[in-house]
Amino acid sequence: MTGRKIKWEMFTVAAVGNFIAMLDSTTVNLALYPMSVDLQVTMDKIQWVMIAYMLVLTVFLPFFGKLGDIFPKNKLYTTGYTLFAAGALLSMLADNFSLLITYRCLEALGASIMLSNAQAIIAGIFKKERRGKALGLNGCLIAIGGMSGPALGGILIHYLNWHWVFFPCIPIAIIGAIYSWKLLPKYVKTQIFKFDYKGFLYFTLCLFALLLAISQGHKWGWTSVQIIILGFITLIFGGLFYFRDMKIKYPLINFSMFKIKPFTFGNAAVMTSYMAMYTNSILLPFYLQDIRQMDALLAGCLILPYSVTLSVTAPICGRLSGKYGSRYLTLAGPIVYIIALIIFTTFNLQTPIWEIIFASGVMGIGNGLFQSPSNNAIMTSVRKEELGIASGILALSRNMGNILGVAVTISIFETFRMIFTSVGKTYNTAFLESYHITMGFGILFGIICLIFAYIAYKPEKI
Repeated sequence: MTGRKIKWEMFTVAAVGNFIAMLDSTTVNLALYPMSVDLQVTMDKIQWVMIAYMLVLTVFLPFFGKLGDIFPKNKLYTTGYTLFAAGALLSMLADNFSLLITYRCLEALGASIMLSNAQAIIAGIFKKERRGKALGLNGCLIAIGGMSGPALGGILIHYLNWHWVFFPCIPIAIIGAIYSWKLLPKYVKTQIFKFDYKGFLYFTLCLFALLLAISQGHKWGWTSVQIIILGFITLIFGGLFYFRDMKIKYPLINFSMFKIKPFTFGNAAVMTSYMAMYTNSILLPFYLQDIRQMDALLAGCLILPYSVTLSVTAPICGRLSGKYGSRYLTLAGPIVYIIALIIFTTFNLQTPIWEIIFASGVMGIGNGLFQSPSNNAIMTSVRKEELGIASGILALSRNMGNILGVAVTISIFETFRMIFTSVGKTYNTAFLESYHITMGFGILFGIICLIFAYIAYKPEKI
């Protein structure tokens, strides 16, 4: 077997983990509405099916990233795939809200193992243009997962029920576990494992308090005692985490890497880009199914154009960024998906199907223009021995954007919906006006992403 063939097989094993994570995410996103109806929980509660998954996934990224620098990749990835398969199976069988949240957390542990190491493996295998191509193909596989998710989820929900949306990931994860054990590196680095458990506790408490405050602020009141206490917890433990990691020799997050401008502002751009994306992706299924009264199958098909255009754009832009640089592509991306968000602000009860398809497709093009080139630029801005840490931080930024995007979106939407309902507006009118305002915040996040991308890749003056 040639070295090139082995590299691409290792790439496939690493990328498939990202694929099933996206497949699971998009199918579950479409299932939120039928879940909320079947389990008899409100919209602000059902969001925790996604938030709990993202929270657990995110807080464990530094831990599993650290393990990835010390323990064999084959054992770690096999464990990740196995936990993911077990969590998906149990989620499929869950018959109440509490059990579903618990099993989603187990599934998230498996996803965290894979996501914290995938970019490092890919970036370590390939160089220069091929690295850009590989990262672009990785983006393409992620997009195929997203492309398959809504349509597949719509079919499963339409003909069976929401429980079955977890099934497709199970056989894929089992196969991934087998090939991870066979193909990924088996050697162990001879170094003592040191992990900042105290810093990990600070980080977890800070992140959980922040997320809880954002997601429940509209319900408890932004000036309530609970929110003020959570704010203090966020600041105190966030500060403790920062100052501890700055002085210890084995930090959870290496803050010295943030002296690199493309790395720092590139990660900030990635985070805000996901916040912009999630303002629509979390609410569009509710708009289609609840307001437009479409079935899950049709709703999935209307979301599909986003993933189709993303799957085409991502690998092309990844390869172009490896050859010509990432600057102009990362600037074009936010501009394009801001245009899509502007179109979403016009949606109403009579919006034609073609406009929904068009807006979703434009959104996918914008994301494809931005994500692969941005990931490539971030990973090439650090030294080879820092790829593992950089991969963990990039995954952390991406998932922080996911978490904050979901929490902020639901919080903004629910706050304005309650205001509009209280003044006598009908349910549909309150929903649509709140939806439009939330898309406005998405546009704001997109503008911030554009500013960060401009700063990150601005050429240095000689």
